[in-house]
Amino acid sequence: MAVLKVKFTKTKRDKLAQILWILNWVSVVSGIILFSLGLFLKIEIKKRNEVMAKGDINSVPNMLISVGVIACIINFLGGKICYDCSDANKFSRWKLVMLPYIVCTFCFTFCILVGALMCYTMRNELEESLYLGLRDAIKFYKDTDIPGRCFLKKTVDLLQIGFRCCGNNGFRDWFEIQWVSRRYLNMASKEVLDRLKSNVDGKFLVDGVPFSCCNPSSPRPCIQYQLTNNSAHYNYDFLTEELNIWMKGCREALLDYYTGIMRSIGIAALLIWLFELSVLIGVRYLQTAMKNVLLLGDLEGESDGWLLENSFVETAKYNINIIKNLGKANQISTVSSINDPNIDVQNTDCGKTNVSTKSIPAAR
Repeated sequence: MAVLKVKFTKTKRDKLAQILWILNWVSVVSGIILFSLGLFLKIEIKKRNEVMAKGDINSVPNMLISVGVIACIINFLGGKICYDCSDANKFSRWKLVMLPYIVCTFCFTFCILVGALMCYTMRNELEESLYLGLRDAIKFYKDTDIPGRCFLKKTVDLLQIGFRCCGNNGFRDWFEIQWVSRRYLNMASKEVLDRLKSNVDGKFLVDGVPFSCCNPSSPRPCIQYQLTNNSAHYNYDFLTEELNIWMKGCREALLDYYTGIMRSIGIAALLIWLFELSVLIGVRYLQTAMKNVLLLGDLEGESDGWLLENSFVETAKYNINIIKNLGKANQISTVSSINDPNIDVQNTDCGKTNVSTKSIPAAR
C-alpha cells in the first residue's frame, strides 16, 4: 500500500510543477546562504588562527561551503526539471533521471542536517584547540625578537583588549610564565637576580599581568603589578576588592564568541534543511504523479502521487535485498567444480544408435 497517497488532477500537477520551480530557485539562494555562512565561519577562525592549535576545527566551515555549492547545482537542475514537468511530453525525457535525482537530493539534504548538528558538537574540539593555542601564545609572549613569534605579543594584547579577557583560564596564568623579555630586565638589580635564582628553571616570574589585561572602565588606576601584595598599594586587598583587570579567561571569551556564531549558523542550517526537505517531498509527489500519468496514457486525466509505493517496512526490506544482491551478481567461483552445470555430467552416446548386429543382413 502506498504511503501518503494523493490524487492529482491536471491543474494540480501543473500548479505543483510551477510552485516547485519557484521553490528550487529559492533553494539556490539558500545554497548561497549556506556557502556564505561557511565562508564567514572559516574567515572568523582564520582571524585567530595564531591562538588556535591545529585540528579539525575547519571541518564544519568546509562542509558548509561544500554543501552550499552542491545546493546551488542540484537546485538549479531541479528547477529545470520541475519547469519541464508541466508538459508531459517534456517530462518523458526526464523520467529516467527523476528517481536518481531524488535519491541524490535526499543524500544532500541529509548532509545539510549533519552540518547543522556539527555546529553544536564542535564545541569540545574548539575548546581544546583554543586551550592549546592560547597556552603557546602566552608562553611565547615575550619573544618579540624571535622570527615567527614576534607578532604574538601584539596578537595577544589585541585579543585581551578586544574580548575583555586576561590569560588562558584567567589572569593567574600570567603568574606562571615569564612574559617579560630578558632584554628589558636590569640584570644588575639584586631583586631581578634574586627572582631568577629563586626559580628552578631560572625564569623571571612576577605576580603581574600585561597592560592589555587592565579594565579601562575601572575608576581606580590599573594595578597590574604585585597584584597579590596588599602592602604595595594603598587601601588595597586583592582578596576582597574587585580587581581592575579582566577576570574572564580568553579561552572562555573566545569559546562563547564562536559558540554564539555556530549556534546561529546551526539554526539557519536547520531551517534550510527543513525547507529543502519540503521541496524534496514535493518533487517526489510530482515525479510519481507524472509517472502514473504516462502509465495510464491519459495526459489530461487524474493520477496518484505518493512518497513510497509500498509501506516503510516493505521498502526497507526491498532496498536491503538489493544491497545484499549487488555483490552476488558478479561473483565468480574460484573452484571450477562448484555451481557449474557443465561439470560432472555423464557422457552419453548422443551420436550412436544401439542397433543389434543381428538385424543387419550379412553381405554375400
